[in-house]
Amino acid sequence: MSSLVRIIGAGLAGSEAAWQCAQRGVEVELFEMRPVRSTPAHQSADFAELVCSNSLKSDSENTAPWLLKEEMRRAGSLLLQIARECAVPAGHALAVDRAAFSTKVTGAISQEPRITVRREEVTSIVESSPQITIIATGPLTSDGLTGEIARLSTDAEESKSELTSGPLPDERAPHDAAPHNPHLYFYDSISPIVEADSINMSRVYMAARYDKGSADYINCPMTPEDYDRFYDALLAAQSVEERDWEKLNYFESCLPIEEIARRGRDTLRFGPMKPVGLKDPRTGRMPYAVVQLRQENLRADSYNLVGFQNHLKFGEQARVLRTIPGLENARFLRYGQIHRNTYINAPALLRETLQMKRHPRVLFAGQICGVEGYVESIATGLMAGLHAAALALGSEPVPPPRASAFGSLTHYVTRAEAKNFQPANITFDLLPALEKRIRDRKERHRLQCELALKQFDAWRERTAAEAARA
Repeated sequence: MSSLVRIIGAGLAGSEAAWQCAQRGVEVELFEMRPVRSTPAHQSADFAELVCSNSLKSDSENTAPWLLKEEMRRAGSLLLQIARECAVPAGHALAVDRAAFSTKVTGAISQEPRITVRREEVTSIVESSPQITIIATGPLTSDGLTGEIARLSTDAEESKSELTSGPLPDERAPHDAAPHNPHLYFYDSISPIVEADSINMSRVYMAARYDKGSADYINCPMTPEDYDRFYDALLAAQSVEERDWEKLNYFESCLPIEEIARRGRDTLRFGPMKPVGLKDPRTGRMPYAVVQLRQENLRADSYNLVGFQNHLKFGEQARVLRTIPGLENARFLRYGQIHRNTYINAPALLRETLQMKRHPRVLFAGQICGVEGYVESIATGLMAGLHAAALALGSEPVPPPRASAFGSLTHYVTRAEAKNFQPANITFDLLPALEKRIRDRKERHRLQCELALKQFDAWRERTAAEAARA
């Protein structure tokens, strides 16, 4: 039987989209180019591999990431369920054993009878009816498919600026060509991972910020002298490339630590190394600065340096990071790296159902549609799966309500200013303000979450009823 929905990319978004379609009785063809062709960031051929952090953000009730995950739970997200099954201690955050997570996702998707997996690269899109396609190839979309998306995104007389991407560092255009490049782009980075038994536990302490959740993070405290030594070593370290760094367009929330450090001596102490809420139980005081390490897997044999993404040469990373108290003899399982992120100019191209305006049977999901973060990628995959299934079953997709986290995320992606569009995480800034002004922030957020879930449940019940009638 020929598939009704073709999904390109078996990452977080594509895997969730495939599952949602299959659960509604829709046949799916899921394409994944790995291992036939890999990427600079992936290390395996498993589905839904987490290439950066292993954290799915805060699980504290009435936070924006919690709200998005709660809507996903209510909508029957497979990947969120598996994430909870593979959770590792992380204080008030949901973090996973990344290997166990991707293995379980791969198994669940591969065993679903309505999903046919194709291990091959796709470089052409059929936009005409009756083919329904979800493009969920993520930030490392291949050059061949990037060109095809550009074709879909632009008319012959238009500039191709509706597709935003950037070359990998070794492919970058000459410096004088950068201002004339019609594409937008940004670079993303990943943090180092160290072996647990190489950490000097006598110099660190276990704690969670503000004692939220259990004390699951390893904290490396720094005195002013420790911090100055680390800071000077960091600024003196050699980057992978020594040219034109100011022209790299980083995503602001994923800045490499050396880029943050260049903004001033204290910027790291107010960023990834802030000690606020992390009292050292041995002294009863907060350190001058702190480096946090989060557990990587269920065996607790490796930890990643939280917020320490960088683009230094590997030897330089080892030298600089071993100046951190407790990491003097650290053995690194993975060094920090940098990779290209590709995303479309979604406000110019997409409806709030994630369908293309000009080609409504082509949908986008995940980071390529302009969201940033694991949870956001899964959520857009879930939505794209629901909408594609509705199309396949002869119904008209209905966007989620504006007040919900789902609706607010897609509202931003499709309604932001197209000229200066940048990817976004879920935050309360994306949700609509309450009619009544509430000064107390916690109470305001609680009421926003309450309203969001109420409207989300009504939308979910309505769309389920329409699907049943179809």
